[in-house]
Amino acid sequence: MKRFAIVMLASVSALALAQKPAVYPAHGQSPQRQSSDDGACYAWAKQNTGIDPAVVAQAPPPPSGPNGSRMRGAARGAATGAIIGDVSGNDAGHGAAVGATAGAVAGGARNRRQQAAQAQNAQVNQQAAMSTYWRAYSACMQGKGYTVQ
Repeated sequence: MKRFAIVMLASVSALALAQKPAVYPAHGQSPQRQSSDDGACYAWAKQNTGIDPAVVAQAPPPPSGPNGSRMRGAARGAATGAIIGDVSGNDAGHGAAVGATAGAVAGGARNRRQQAAQAQNAQVNQQAAMSTYWRAYSACMQGKGYTVQ
């Protein structure tokens, strides 16, 4: 799961940088002037949105790993299995063992679903932040006489 999160972070970081709009000097600005304006608009957009694209692009993925779901699932499964084994007249210990195994599997699946949802939410939040930042950057560059797409 950690490898998945690292790959996802790298792809999200690349996506955040890929969203930078194309800028064309509509009034014949020199490359030096465009570079200066670009830096000024990066700083202006960062200050006005509170979003730093370098920080957003390097945000760590949500924590992954065990969170107790398997253990809680195993405990619930063992309790249920023991009750079923006892009520049905079978060995309660065997029922608890079977229930614990099934509960651990279900808890692990629940944990994986939760981690996937957290990773997806992090990606959506990162994309929204970068979209806000690039809109501000674009407005600044347009105000300086550039065509922005």
